[in-house]
Amino acid sequence: MNSEFAGKVVVVTGGASGIGRATVELFRELGATVMLADVDRDRGEQLAGELGERVEFRQVDVGRPDQVETLVSHTVERWGGLHVMVNNAAVSSPLARFLDDDLSAFERIMSVNVLGVMAGTQCAARHMARNGGGAIVNMTSIGGTQAGGGVMIYRASKAAVVQFTKSVAIELARNDIRVNAIAPGNIPTSLLASSAAGMSEQEIERQERAVREVMRKNRPLPREGTPADVAEAVAYLAGDRARYVTGVVLPVDGGTSAGKPLPRRE
Repeated sequence: MNSEFAGKVVVVTGGASGIGRATVELFRELGATVMLADVDRDRGEQLAGELGERVEFRQVDVGRPDQVETLVSHTVERWGGLHVMVNNAAVSSPLARFLDDDLSAFERIMSVNVLGVMAGTQCAARHMARNGGGAIVNMTSIGGTQAGGGVMIYRASKAAVVQFTKSVAIELARNDIRVNAIAPGNIPTSLLASSAAGMSEQEIERQERAVREVMRKNRPLPREGTPADVAEAVAYLAGDRARYVTGVVLPVDGGTSAGKPLPRRE
């Protein structure tokens, strides 16, 4: 068994489902002790129970900096340190035309997607700076690196994560803390469904099919990406193989951000 992270303590926010779940599972497989944080108590406790020892669940709303601070302090007290912080928790915007959007979701989306990342980075870095450094991985999106229509608040929040990650990587480098980001694209997760709040099940299914078809047409690689693909990238940026890598935003999107695919041969 690969034990690359044996003896290391990792925090993963939004770790109960999707990319977060895959990341928790991979770090556990690679020998790490993992603190799984999420607002979803049922899913979080279930996953921690399935993975057994070296995984603990903590219910946390990352939009509340005080809860993030408590999460980090509890992790350090419980497991004796913190080596990797994965700021993954996020929420999406409603699938509404911008002219029809009342922007009522702005504060919640920004508090989770931006403030949550900033608080997680700060709290983890304060510990890491006193204890020999560490690695922080923030989750952005190709929605934050490429322009496009729809989910404008979400796109703005993810763009903020890109600029924050690069800027804080410069400041924390002196403390031997590496800060990088991943920009997933075309990955099936529950964020698609969460952005369709208020729709019927049939409408959500139609919307998801339409979105996935657009993703397929814009993706050079023929296969659809998975949360596990993103988790592998997280582990790379958090590990020693990337020890000279900081301030990077890594797309994990099947080539979507590189350019349009060639016509497929039938």
